[in-house]
Amino acid sequence: MADRKEIFMDMKSQNYDSIRLSTYRTACKLRFIQKKCNLHLVDVWNMIEAFRDNGLNTLDLRTEISVARLETILTCIYQQLNKRLPTTHQISVQQNTSLLLNLTLAAHHSDAQGRLTVFSLKVMLSVLCGGKLLDKLRYLFSQISDSHGAMEMSKFDHFLREALKLPSAVFEGPSFGYMDHFARSCFPQQKKVMLNMFLDTLMSDPPPQCLIWLPLLHRLAKVENVHHPVSCSFCRSDGMMGFRYRCQQCFSYQLCQDCFWRGHASGNHSNLHEMKEHSSWKSPAKKLGRAISKSLGCVPSREPAHPVYPEYPEKPLNLANIV
Repeated sequence: MADRKEIFMDMKSQNYDSIRLSTYRTACKLRFIQKKCNLHLVDVWNMIEAFRDNGLNTLDLRTEISVARLETILTCIYQQLNKRLPTTHQISVQQNTSLLLNLTLAAHHSDAQGRLTVFSLKVMLSVLCGGKLLDKLRYLFSQISDSHGAMEMSKFDHFLREALKLPSAVFEGPSFGYMDHFARSCFPQQKKVMLNMFLDTLMSDPPPQCLIWLPLLHRLAKVENVHHPVSCSFCRSDGMMGFRYRCQQCFSYQLCQDCFWRGHASGNHSNLHEMKEHSSWKSPAKKLGRAISKSLGCVPSREPAHPVYPEYPEKPLNLANIV
């Protein structure tokens, strides 16, 4: 319990609550929790392997998990992580297990049912671990689809219930709390949702409103160490880290992420002006070169957000007659 109180005190000291946009506020808090628990070091494929090593793949998704079993699973995850890390970068298995155990129990005991199930744990850990959003969504779809590869709406609804416990766990429930109509609003026209439709919807820009924090969490991780060699127009910082925001009305007016998130403005700039988010830096010369290439038709068309996957699960090979 002390671990959990300490991490929330640390999170409060980061002043995330001053971020005016709930989506960024939620993503920043979850990224903070992710890194504090060292889950960003555990790839989604390693997480799936840990689920299998602990027999979760053989259990019904509604099976309740005891605290003792949860502790065993989390210990296994961190022990396997240490095996993949250099000896100079080992983490404390006991400390991380204790912290994540307390956070997991708090997130799931705050609701009316107060039960931690196999599905609850799979959703929470697969969302908070490291890895690509595409890989996570493919795995989650495998948990909510039937044997014919079609999504079961009741299971997608269950997924939303579980996923939205994460914003609530970092006190963002008022912005991203679960509501009954969310599942159907994500797929209002589709009677049958297959994998590609599922990925198209959840990876669209923008994604469904209730999950808009999820892709942002992954974008935050990607840009943390990105440097922009320009000065912020408000705080005058020498270079920016992370996202950069450029005003579409004011000439050469750009803000670092801290200033934009907290609503800072100066001169003729207003918070009502449209801002464009940049996650990388391109020099003026590079921009000019790309503009020329584009005018000559040398720039390839934009790649799709994800590959197109087979709509139906592949049948396993029949090896009965092979000696």
